[in-house]
Amino acid sequence: MFAAKNFFLTRPAGFLVIQQFTASGTWTAPAGVIKVDYLVVAGGGGGGGANQAGGAGAGGFKTATALAVTPGTSYTVTVGAGGNGGANGVNGSQGSNSVFSSITSTGGGYGGSSAAGGNGGSGGGAGSGAGPFSGGTGTSGQGNNGGSNGIGGTLQNPGGGGGGAGATGTNGVGDAVIGGAGGAGTASSISGSSVTYAGGGGGACYSGTGGVGGSGGGGAGGCNLVNTSVPVAGTANTGGGGGGAERNSMTGGGGGSGIVILSFTAPSKIAVFNQSGIWTAPAGVTSVSYLVVAGGGGGGGSIANYNGGGGGGAGGFKTATGFAVTPGTAYTVTVGAGGTAGAATSPNYAGDGSNSVFSSITSTGGGGGGGSNLTAANNNGRAGGSGGGAANNGAASGTAGTGTVGQGNNGGTCSSMSGNYGNGGGGGANAVGANGTSTTGGNGGGGTANSLSGSSVTYAGGGGGGTTTGGTVGTGGSGGGGAAGTSNGGAGNAGTVNLGGGGGGCSTPVSGTAYAGGAGGSGIVVIAW
Repeated sequence: MFAAKNFFLTRPAGFLVIQQFTASGTWTAPAGVIKVDYLVVAGGGGGGGANQAGGAGAGGFKTATALAVTPGTSYTVTVGAGGNGGANGVNGSQGSNSVFSSITSTGGGYGGSSAAGGNGGSGGGAGSGAGPFSGGTGTSGQGNNGGSNGIGGTLQNPGGGGGGAGATGTNGVGDAVIGGAGGAGTASSISGSSVTYAGGGGGACYSGTGGVGGSGGGGAGGCNLVNTSVPVAGTANTGGGGGGAERNSMTGGGGGSGIVILSFTAPSKIAVFNQSGIWTAPAGVTSVSYLVVAGGGGGGGSIANYNGGGGGGAGGFKTATGFAVTPGTAYTVTVGAGGTAGAATSPNYAGDGSNSVFSSITSTGGGGGGGSNLTAANNNGRAGGSGGGAANNGAASGTAGTGTVGQGNNGGTCSSMSGNYGNGGGGGANAVGANGTSTTGGNGGGGTANSLSGSSVTYAGGGGGGTTTGGTVGTGGSGGGGAAGTSNGGAGNAGTVNLGGGGGGCSTPVSGTAYAGGAGGSGIVVIAW
């Protein structure tokens, strides 16, 4: 899943939305939004490994205004990871690209270890060695070149600094005195305040001073004898390059991850968070309405020759109006992930969903569905926002998971040890999960409809319970609950993403095959004012 930070400011044509992505995902253009401003910074490169290695280049930096988008269209957002620092005597690795729609920024070049620096958004600095070695080449319009290693000294030569978005990395100074400084980054105010991104990493030295990291998250280079220091990693979500390693620290500093920031004018006062982030209360806003739905629990799995899994419980569902906020205050928003599916191998019970949070409001992740195997305790549905459905192993029946008061309902029980061994459905926000019978798996409990997003959507349905061959499998509850696997044997279906639905339990044939359950659906947070 990815992190997004949203800020809303009033202006005459609507509301300025600034959305920061610190991990990959998608962005859907809201109704009425036909253009966006953007900043796309790639991951910084990793610094070279000892000896006296080069600092890495910063991730590519691209920004512009008025990029055309189509309302209702989903656009890929990729936030590039920083490159790994190199081990002893090994170059670092290049950072990964960041992408928004058709816009791609190139990962930062690696720092060299007794080698030239790598090419990238900004080029990496060269490492010590026989040389001379050159710094890597930066990408036009995104960054600058890295520095060369120092030459002409009587000791091992210091590494060059990695290039930054705003300046080239400097060369190492001969006789091992100073590692090259990382190139400076570039400031941007698209986030609502001035922040500098994409600084290069500093080169390492032997007996003098490691090169400083460039402004904008570049990590400093290491030094061995004087002012002893280890290389510093680039700062996360700035695209800074990692510092080069000196003789004893061995491993170079890792590159900082990138970031994608979008700024656009929206016509409504509704913030929908499909991923985690931060919401800042606009000027004059002292109360909001909210919907907070947690991730649904996964559906249970089963080993071969056993009896299918219980449905996952829906994520906890909380909504209210008149919640007090303070203008200008930033509030944490966490969107809970869905629980993992119960595996086809022991212990088979499914993972619980993760909590969703807005400010002081927490909705509890849905309980995982019980699995079917030799251990009776693994048959139990797990407690959560709504509880997971119970399963049985042919010798013992599990217990249903309990729901959280004010957020959801209990899961269903499983049948006695006979017939098609129907397993319980996961609880939903609006109803308990149905009990399994000797012929049917329990249906997932129904979810609850809510219109805070601007249209009526049903959230937090429970997952259906599975059976053995010939039984009728449980359906998923309205609101994103996943159905159980097919009655002749099949994996459970996943709960729906951003509805908090529970995953469906698996169904198994009488003999021969093991199956996994379905994963729970992620949650959602909606804020309106």
